[in-house]
Amino acid sequence: MPRPLHPAHHLALALLVQSVGQRLSVLAHETFITSAMAWSCHGRTNADMVDALQRHHIIKSEAVARAMKAVDRGDFAPRDAYMDAPQPIGFSVTISAPHMHAYALEILLPVLRPGARVLDVGSGSGYLCACFHKLVGNEGIVVGIDHVPALVQASIANMRKHHGGALDDGSIRLVCGDGRQGWPEQAPYDAIHVGAAAWPLPAPLLAQLRPGGWIVAPVGPDGGDQYLQLIKKAADGAITTKNMMGVRYVPLTDVQDQLGE
Repeated sequence: MPRPLHPAHHLALALLVQSVGQRLSVLAHETFITSAMAWSCHGRTNADMVDALQRHHIIKSEAVARAMKAVDRGDFAPRDAYMDAPQPIGFSVTISAPHMHAYALEILLPVLRPGARVLDVGSGSGYLCACFHKLVGNEGIVVGIDHVPALVQASIANMRKHHGGALDDGSIRLVCGDGRQGWPEQAPYDAIHVGAAAWPLPAPLLAQLRPGGWIVAPVGPDGGDQYLQLIKKAADGAITTKNMMGVRYVPLTDVQDQLGE
């Protein structure tokens, strides 16, 4: 008969199980969100998914709900589009879980005013760019940058399914380049979103942020502690940061590392 565990061993075993559970929650793009309500906002349709995000209080504003309902995730994710989990889109990339997009939109909402300029670094499928566009309108400019040329072309094809007019009038611009260098042609930006973990945050992104602008980015070393940070630039250029939640993202890297070349 096995001997009963000492109470200290019970505690150690519980901590081990907790740690393993957290590691198993790692999905391709981001994981271990501090909110227990995340990862469960599934739907049978795009509207169902957004309703679930509202019920779980991840989406708090009607503006973000309207934007996400106006952009069908099924246009940008080839399978399981309405599952609250990252989904592969090719080129060693995923489209982030819907709750992560919702968090980013809610955090940045105060600076996503009509006419604002937005930069999405690592724009991938183009989904979040379409959501940003619904908030800043045709008078704003949303730039999505990714360093895989074929992925940029795929994102343009996704966008043309229902949002081609924004490409035609230039209010959405999907470009190929090293997002760590930003996209100075349309700077300064009111809002910058980064879709992979930076360590540290690239200086060009801070330089291209308008005074009064905000950045949302996962920050931290690959395999180490990472946090989704809100970074603000004051009118005098002073930078402040706030950790919003713990996350696990793939690193912000170059195209060769991403594709394993």
